[in-house]
Amino acid sequence: MVLDVVVLAAGKGTRMYSDKPKVLHAIGGRPMLAHVVDTAGALPGARLHIVVGAGAGAVKACFSNHSGINWVSQEQQLGTGHAVAQALPAIAGEDGTVLVLYGDVPLIRPQSLEALLAAGGADTVALLTLVTDTPHGLGRILRNDRGQVTAIVEEKDASEEQKQIREINSGIIALPSSRLHDWLSRIGNDNRQGEYYLTDVIALAVADGCQIATTSTGESPEVQGVNDKKQLAALERYYQMRKAEELLNAGVTLADPARLDIRGDVHCGKDVSLDVNVILEGAVSIGDNSCIGPNVVIRNSRIGDNVIVLANCHIEGAIIGNGCTVGPFARIREGTVLEASAKIGNFVETKKAVIGKASKVNHLSYIGDAEIGDDVNIGAGTITCNYDGANKHVTVIGKGSFIGSNSVLVAPVTIEEHGFVAAGSAINTNVPKGSLAVARSKQRNISGWQRPHKDKVKTKTES
Repeated sequence: MVLDVVVLAAGKGTRMYSDKPKVLHAIGGRPMLAHVVDTAGALPGARLHIVVGAGAGAVKACFSNHSGINWVSQEQQLGTGHAVAQALPAIAGEDGTVLVLYGDVPLIRPQSLEALLAAGGADTVALLTLVTDTPHGLGRILRNDRGQVTAIVEEKDASEEQKQIREINSGIIALPSSRLHDWLSRIGNDNRQGEYYLTDVIALAVADGCQIATTSTGESPEVQGVNDKKQLAALERYYQMRKAEELLNAGVTLADPARLDIRGDVHCGKDVSLDVNVILEGAVSIGDNSCIGPNVVIRNSRIGDNVIVLANCHIEGAIIGNGCTVGPFARIREGTVLEASAKIGNFVETKKAVIGKASKVNHLSYIGDAEIGDDVNIGAGTITCNYDGANKHVTVIGKGSFIGSNSVLVAPVTIEEHGFVAAGSAINTNVPKGSLAVARSKQRNISGWQRPHKDKVKTKTES
């Protein structure tokens, strides 16, 4: 079966009060339209057509790396029927199905679409509907005495009796492509909006003797469209709870499922625990028996087994080996690799640094562009001066070395194995193996020193 998926994404989104096109507002850290594109891509053999209008350039730019999209322009927004009609030149009138989705309905699931497509056919239109106690603002499904669908009426055109109907149209519809060209050419705009409604196709299909099949979803957020920031926030919470439930079902311990944000693809091993306000972005994997503390952000990183990440850490683009401890208040930047059992303490920042097995950077240090061997101890306040104003340079510290507190290592520089740097030193030449480096000015003690004091301020009486 030939399947053409038409995604309507031309709306400006006036009620979002934003210069950003509505479909680019994010759910779970990704544009709403990206969720729809992924869902459509999961359908076998789908050919994807996206109808854009307001902010078309920004929308296309956001998907510049996505091949296989046929971009369709809708210069004037004259209704859903008009929008689908713009895609018709790229859709042959052959036997197949046209599935209509919406760029601002991000949480539709592939299984719901698969059921909808299975209900359709060459002489059948399939609708995805929802029975709800809050149908306000949505199109109602009209049925005859035998329960057959006869039409869809938009609320603005509905009678008071029709407004009492609780079965609503989700807008998601599967149509036989061999008939769609004819139906779209016959719909009019004689309604209060003066628009060409795709829903008017239903009455035409019934008149032509086609069957109207319906499938239903029991979860209204799945077919909820986003028109304002309130609806966006509501869907974000629903999405996050759904992702949290997936982790819980996989055995992850969550301190509070309502205080976890997942904004990417997350894979957790056994006996993983996540404390409150953890944010996981991009591709994140967390190994067995690892514990992530509160207020931690992990982005595009791999966390090994038996790792402890303490509160308020930020980890991005890093590999954390088995048995490591990080934090609290550590920033682990892109390119950092912690070998097994390494320790990064409080208020430490690392960038593009490989830190060897069982090595420690315990306090208040910056380690950037560095290669650190095994069993190295780096004291508080140590800085690798990796940038000369134009280029970055590497600091190499051999295994078993000790770097005293408040040391400055001016790269490029090498501390060979078992080197020792005295506290307060500024090192700008290599330190040989097993040597002690002391690079600080000689201390002077001045006897009889008088502390400076403030001049006495005269009062008005004294003057």
